[in-house]
Amino acid sequence: MHSLTLITAAAAALMPSGAFAGPVARAAANCASPNYSVVGYGAGTTGGGSGSGTTVTSCSALTTAAKAGGVIKVSGILSGCGIVDLKSSTTVTGVGANSGLTGGGFRVKGASNVIIRNMKLKNSPEGKDLIEIQKSTKVWVDHMDLSNNGITGDKDYYDGLLDITHASDFITVSYTKFHDHWKGSLLGHSDSNASEDTGKLHVTYHHNHFYNVNSRLPSVRFGTVHLYSSCYEGNPTSGINSRMGAQVLVEQSYFADTKLAIVTDLDSDQDGYAVSRDNVFAGSTTTRITKTGSLTTVPYSYTLDSASCVCNMVKSYAGTGIVA
Repeated sequence: MHSLTLITAAAAALMPSGAFAGPVARAAANCASPNYSVVGYGAGTTGGGSGSGTTVTSCSALTTAAKAGGVIKVSGILSGCGIVDLKSSTTVTGVGANSGLTGGGFRVKGASNVIIRNMKLKNSPEGKDLIEIQKSTKVWVDHMDLSNNGITGDKDYYDGLLDITHASDFITVSYTKFHDHWKGSLLGHSDSNASEDTGKLHVTYHHNHFYNVNSRLPSVRFGTVHLYSSCYEGNPTSGINSRMGAQVLVEQSYFADTKLAIVTDLDSDQDGYAVSRDNVFAGSTTTRITKTGSLTTVPYSYTLDSASCVCNMVKSYAGTGIVA
């Protein structure tokens, strides 16, 4: 039996014109049928379109292709590319299960309509993110594998696996593995950036696997985040950190041995808000929700997979080699 929750007109007003139509509802499912289309706040993102695109096998070719935009296919693991800037209306995707970058990453700055998909990214340049999204809208990060060298050494040598900052908006992160790093995903870079970030940073995370990451899964300032049907395992310091008035809705996710899996009073002067619905907390997992949020519905259709089976699901269907 599906359970349905209709959104309000006020919630619908958050989405760009034309982003959805008709009644919007959430439905419960049993982890049997993954949906690989873009849903959530990033819905409608088309990237570089459906053309055959350009296949690249070197850093120089990747940089040249990125300047042109369109569809870019990365074949193999490219080493030492540095940070590659992506322009509007670009799709960059990996070929097969073992393509991507080591010693490099992607930056989306001042752009819109970008897809980053099906790649392994590891060991960003010193002080940089593997994926950095600034001042950008309509971005879809999907079926990625993001990691560094584990929770050892200098925690600040690498920055985040995926950071979304400076009023970026309408973004979906799906079927992605975040693992073996100090800092996972930061939304909103500073407590003092309310004037730019308030009313922005609408992000959906779903069907992701977070494991052996110290913190920021994600850490959210000012934003509006919907996180559902994801798996958390062995994250020692904090998981979902809502701060500086952020509104976070967490549904049907499984947390094992994750300290402060959902927390609202950590690391900032002002608490954030959170709603926890139908989640499973196992092992040594703890939570600390000091303020219950008002984000209980979202302006799009989505399918919830049960927390009881979602870890097996994302281990099978997240990461690379699943989508072309």
